Amino acid sequence: MTKDHATVWGNCLQTIRKNVNQQSFKTWFDPIKPVRLDDNALTIQVPNKFFYEWLEEHYVKLLKTTIRRELGQNGRLEYQILTKSAVAAAPNGKLNYNNGNSNGNGATAKKNGGKAGAFAPGMLDSQTIKNPFVIPGIRKIKVDPQLNPNYLFDNYIEGDCNRLARSAGVAIAKKPGGTSFNPLVIFGDVGLGKTHLAHAIGNEVRQSFPSKTVLYVSSEKFTNQIIQSIKNNAVNDFVNFYQLIDVLIVDDIQFLARKQKTQEIFFHIFNQLHQNGKQIILTSDRAPKDLDDMEERLISRFKWGLSADLQAPDLETRIAILEAKMNQEGVELPADVTEFICYNIQNNIRELEGVLVSLIAQSSLNRQEVDIELAKRVIRNFVRQINKEITVDYIQNLVAEHFSLPVEKLQGKTRKRQVVIARQLSMYLAKNLTDKSLKAIGENFGGRDHSTVIYSCKTVSDLMETDMIFKDTVSELEKKIKLSLHDQ
Repeated sequence: MTKDHATVWGNCLQTIRKNVNQQSFKTWFDPIKPVRLDDNALTIQVPNKFFYEWLEEHYVKLLKTTIRRELGQNGRLEYQILTKSAVAAAPNGKLNYNNGNSNGNGATAKKNGGKAGAFAPGMLDSQTIKNPFVIPGIRKIKVDPQLNPNYLFDNYIEGDCNRLARSAGVAIAKKPGGTSFNPLVIFGDVGLGKTHLAHAIGNEVRQSFPSKTVLYVSSEKFTNQIIQSIKNNAVNDFVNFYQLIDVLIVDDIQFLARKQKTQEIFFHIFNQLHQNGKQIILTSDRAPKDLDDMEERLISRFKWGLSADLQAPDLETRIAILEAKMNQEGVELPADVTEFICYNIQNNIRELEGVLVSLIAQSSLNRQEVDIELAKRVIRNFVRQINKEITVDYIQNLVAEHFSLPVEKLQGKTRKRQVVIARQLSMYLAKNLTDKSLKAIGENFGGRDHSTVIYSCKTVSDLMETDMIFKDTVSELEKKIKLSLHDQ
């Protein structure tokens, strides 16, 4: 008798239920829906990428056993990772598939079964260089570039904070070793995208120039390789190997500090590569001039090309980065949640991504919609304090900063138009966003009475109806207060 996808998956669930506890079954297998059965491939739908990765990491053997029991040794399992927006956007709530890819509204992940090991999680190849040496005289080498294929220019969001560095990286990728940006030193604080940009350059070079040898190596790994080469009396082989690289990327160059032998060897490799027109890309947590315990001759060479710093991204860039990551993960967040995260995570892109992953995990594990309250709980693990009571003082300071005024002006007697507008706007926001009485609000503005507060609020409301620029200003300040300060 021919089995359908629902029957096959139902039989699988009977086996799975006997091998996992009730809570795990409810959390990880109840939400799964069988989609279709094609030959020996059963397609199941899971809520998101995190869900899929969890199944692959924790239940791969169990899934393999149950699928093969139902479909035979050639049986395999395929995953359909689908967002809610995909179903809503597709005709009749259904998606059309072609070779395992959705029509753009969802995402599909496939893992083949059998001896090909397709039930194993999708992971990068080993990040270790098994043998960094070559036989002397062999000029053509094949090297694992050690690049992360997910770090590309396409998903490196450009903003004022990184425009110079990204533009230089694009120019290098088009003409490695042939620009004045050699070496390119990318520096900035932790989590601002230095490593991503360095990998993106390497990946673009490999795409455009397949014959060029690209290698990414951390300074720690580079140092360890030198130590091993010294132990094995193979320093010359080590240097020969690195001199054959066309594009060398060394991450966290500041960790070469106080390592005299490593600096000496790197100095010779640097010189040889630079003289031969090979591209050198370095990342650091500080500018070359601020590198301590580094040989002066090395620092001077780091300054030959371009030193480009990465700054903390502004709010708009952070939102764009988070939305790009959401799109990559196949998830959606409400707009107010996205803005709330980006208001509170300001200086570290890595933390933005960490908050997103944590939100997805919490939502999947607890079967909970992502909202502001869930975001607040998650962000507490990343920042020490995000929630304070909204006070009249805070509103006054925020408005005074926006209008470039001393906060004392709002509490004083001056009748200058700009100060009056700022004062009235502060009263309006205080009335709408705090639980203070009109009398209490007036007292915070130099002892004014409640009628002054009422008049100010009406004036602001009337002005918002006739002046769209002023209305946008009020909305922006109101949103900033709501997102950055929530009651405990």
